[in-house]
Amino acid sequence: MGYAILGLILGLLVLFLAVILVRAALFQPREELVASGDQVTLNEKKIVEDMQELIRCKTVSYNDESLVDQAEFEKFQQLLPKLYPKVHEVCTLHHIGVNGLLYHWKGQQEGDPTVLMAHYDVVPVEEGEWERDPFAAELIDGELWGRGTLDTKGTLCGILEAAEKLICEGYQPKKDVYLAFSGQEEINGPTCPAMVKWFKDQGIRPAMVVDEGGAVVENVFPGVSGECALIGIAEKGFTNIELKEKSRGGHASMPPMHTIVGELAQAVVDIEGHPFKRQLTKPVKEMLDTLGRRSTFAYKILFANMWCFEGLFDMVCKMSGGELNAMMRTTCAVTKMEGSKAFNVIPPKASVGMNLRLMGKDTYDSAKAYLEKVIHNPNIEVSVYEGRNPSIESDTSCQEWKNLNQVIKDTWPDSIVSPYLMMACSDSWHYCDITDRIYKFSAMKLSKEERGMIHGNNERVPVKTLVRTVEFYVRLMKVC
Repeated sequence: MGYAILGLILGLLVLFLAVILVRAALFQPREELVASGDQVTLNEKKIVEDMQELIRCKTVSYNDESLVDQAEFEKFQQLLPKLYPKVHEVCTLHHIGVNGLLYHWKGQQEGDPTVLMAHYDVVPVEEGEWERDPFAAELIDGELWGRGTLDTKGTLCGILEAAEKLICEGYQPKKDVYLAFSGQEEINGPTCPAMVKWFKDQGIRPAMVVDEGGAVVENVFPGVSGECALIGIAEKGFTNIELKEKSRGGHASMPPMHTIVGELAQAVVDIEGHPFKRQLTKPVKEMLDTLGRRSTFAYKILFANMWCFEGLFDMVCKMSGGELNAMMRTTCAVTKMEGSKAFNVIPPKASVGMNLRLMGKDTYDSAKAYLEKVIHNPNIEVSVYEGRNPSIESDTSCQEWKNLNQVIKDTWPDSIVSPYLMMACSDSWHYCDITDRIYKFSAMKLSKEERGMIHGNNERVPVKTLVRTVEFYVRLMKVC
């Protein structure tokens, strides 16, 4: 009997291994897109000179309105008709919200319009930390330096350069195209919501919205070393939550058994020790299915058999932290702590602040409830400061998605195009009210170093990268 059971176990084990290996062997790439090979001729000198003019406008956003230099925003707006006269001749310009610019490029037919987004406000700079003047737009060794070159005046330049070129050539899109530029994205201002309301009031439902998000990158997925063009088809939500506790205060020479700072510290330990449960959302599933088929055989064993190894994969993600962990769960980063202003005074009140990035089914209300459950301390008040829930998940079966994939392949022929989940927040989240075809793709090939320059010091873009961005939008506009 013992040998029979052992034989059965060994037989099942061999069968299990066979299934795992066969599934991995069959986990091959789906039908691959082929680049068309069509060439786009551009005026590099004009693109660079126009971009320099855009960078020299100090359109810096601040939450404190008194710090905002409105004259620089007006300067930027007055500059656009000079740089792009044909766009302003053919397109109807609507001023929306605080400083929104919405251009309507009428198509040959009505219905199913495309919205191409960018923002022209930038984050503040620590000028002393830069090697070059962040607003001088210097061209050095083939790179254009300046705040906003990557985020996202480069995108705005790409859109307008492409539109100007096509209009000069007599091109008219098949369907309407809207160029939507906000000057308040960096502070999550009301301008983009006002634009969405305008569309809603006009009864316009976009067939496709393209905004900043993923990019063409390398070495970001296990077992895949080539270029990956990542299109965000959803983005995580966010909420800022504060833990607060009060006490009678007092002298530090006679402390209670547990101070409020100590209790808050224990709450932080409990939260970090009990991460949110994993969720395998549509963007992540589709990314694993797309890129996993291009990975090495060892990784294919994992990605082809997530039914079996999802828990193991999640464990690896948790141990790795960073982006791998963030794509599997709602994350919680403790970012602020306040207590007494003196070493020898027990604080009458103390607080801890944290930023959560919400995934899938989690909302800021459910996240608050989860933290209260984990902390399990009635003396600690959990307060939601602000937040917005995760976006909807966009359609990846429609013709617009296929067109976008083909345009990317035509522009970056060596890339593998894949959906992914965007960790950061963008203005395109607001368009969830009127369409489920929102694609987050920053049309640039960016190295890890360049991605680190976004919101950082010494932000700059290679000229060849900027020109390729224009090329992308020329192609995209031709399929709208």
